[in-house]
Amino acid sequence: MSQLEFDAKHFISHLTTRPGVYRMYDKKGDLLYVGKAKNLKNRVSSYFRGAGLTTKTMALVSKIDNIETTVTKSETEALLLEQTLIKQHRPPYNILLRDDKSYPYILLSEHRHPALLFRRGTKIEKGTLFGPFPSGTAVKESLNTMQKVFKVRQCEDSTYANRSRPCLQYQIKRCSGPCVGLIEDGEYEADVRHANMFLQGKNQQLNAEITEQMTAAAADMEFERAAELRDQIIQLQHIQEQQHVYGQTGEADVLACIIQPGGLCVHVMMVRRGKVVGSKSYYPKMPIEVSESELLSTFIAQFYLSGVQELPKALILSHELEDTEILTAGIYETTQKRIEVLHNVRGQRARWLDLAKLNAEQGLQSRLADKRNHFSRVAALQKVLGFREPPSHMECFDISHSSGEATVASCVVFGPNGPDKKRYRSFNIEGVEPGDDYGAMKQALTRRYKRVKSGELDAPDVLLIDGGKGQLTQAETVLKELGLVNIFLLGVAKGDTRKPGLETLYIGSKEDEVVLPPDSVALHLIQHIRDEAHRFAVKSHRRRRDKKRRHSALEEIPGIGPGRRKELLTTFGGYQEILSASQEEIAKVKGISANKAAEIYNHLHKN
Repeated sequence: MSQLEFDAKHFISHLTTRPGVYRMYDKKGDLLYVGKAKNLKNRVSSYFRGAGLTTKTMALVSKIDNIETTVTKSETEALLLEQTLIKQHRPPYNILLRDDKSYPYILLSEHRHPALLFRRGTKIEKGTLFGPFPSGTAVKESLNTMQKVFKVRQCEDSTYANRSRPCLQYQIKRCSGPCVGLIEDGEYEADVRHANMFLQGKNQQLNAEITEQMTAAAADMEFERAAELRDQIIQLQHIQEQQHVYGQTGEADVLACIIQPGGLCVHVMMVRRGKVVGSKSYYPKMPIEVSESELLSTFIAQFYLSGVQELPKALILSHELEDTEILTAGIYETTQKRIEVLHNVRGQRARWLDLAKLNAEQGLQSRLADKRNHFSRVAALQKVLGFREPPSHMECFDISHSSGEATVASCVVFGPNGPDKKRYRSFNIEGVEPGDDYGAMKQALTRRYKRVKSGELDAPDVLLIDGGKGQLTQAETVLKELGLVNIFLLGVAKGDTRKPGLETLYIGSKEDEVVLPPDSVALHLIQHIRDEAHRFAVKSHRRRRDKKRRHSALEEIPGIGPGRRKELLTTFGGYQEILSASQEEIAKVKGISANKAAEIYNHLHKN
């Protein structure tokens, strides 16, 4: 079997509509492009439309072999993560394929008396750029704050060069007036350095330095200067409190894991200085009977004790570990770094953890739906079943009910590309004793495969039956009665512990039992198909049950429409009261004749 090409249409069909960041890779695994999106599905699909693409975009699309996504809570978060990844990896196509609108930055100019200036885009200009910021308003608010605290000029060099007297900014104490020599160069240089430290996030170091200067000024009896520095410290503390509320501080790796039959995912999200700077999903092989806690312990040990991965100050986990002390001691012995391990968090940390959990779920869903992953799992199943060709059409049935009420059978279909949801079907089971799953399965299979026998539907290569030998017998009986001998039967029964990874397979008959290892990709595909059939059966059953419970017995009476039902219920107050009413009392209701009243009464009391 040859390696499949990237199928953009299939990939996009399983994408989320949430905001986030997408990363495009070539066949070598090299990053080509990083982009942000308000709606990931719409944005990524725009690259694969039939017409209207530029030559440079077409060149990028021709090289794409894989796309990874990271979901964020907002477009602003997506913007910040996008720019962080671009700075970190410098993908070649980001220079060519910038969005039309450029993002706002703060420029600290290179000058005898540097200025803090508003800039858009990253045009080469002497000085240091800080950003990007989520909006122009955010930049202006930051500049306004720094005017009050540091008094560094914010005028263009042309304005600075033509001043002969201080401007209004000096009068309202928003600038120290370097243009006309109202501040010593050394003092101005110190203010510029402090502004630079503030923009770099070195808040503790900045506070310590200003506090030291304030103490020295007070000792030299420069009380006005000491008061200015004191006010500066107070303003900085207020700003830092606000930043903490919005998650501008904090360093941690956030790890969330999810385990489902058919696969598992550990999502690692890196937070530095309160901002998400990167994330990645990992898909380890599934060991037997693994729990989320055991999975995280094993993953952390391999991930951080190797010495390759940078150690953060804290690990925030989706599940509590049973060996936290041993793990932290091992990390300290190996790296000489103490690390905090948390799982029960609140506030901003809880929001980071929620985002990591969301990305773990999205990552596993994408992997299970990935066409190439499905291709490899089908190839493994082909070997297990002994087929000459990979099965391209598989069906699975399951039964769902609530203590026998509203029994529904589901049929899910998996095609060459995975789940084919347009071909899913559900069957309302009637005339079967409540709780008789064998009878329900036989009825659903008979109704489905009569249509296959008549040629209305294509016959599947594999019919997967969940429930063990009893349900497999029903399938064998139905197929034999209909003369459909070319459909391969595959039964799957849960083991004694009923845990994923311990299933017994019946390949072709009840006598041929096989137990696959829990890390078998063929078993993962079988589990995926079975769980999808169960999910769809439960969904269909709930829909039928809820509809039945909303159903009124009055709807079954011929000639009684919504208007007359409303009049009856309004008059008597409820169904039981109508049932207790005489024929004469029913005839008094508006719109009900004597003959119609007799029909209603006889229908309600026919048993």
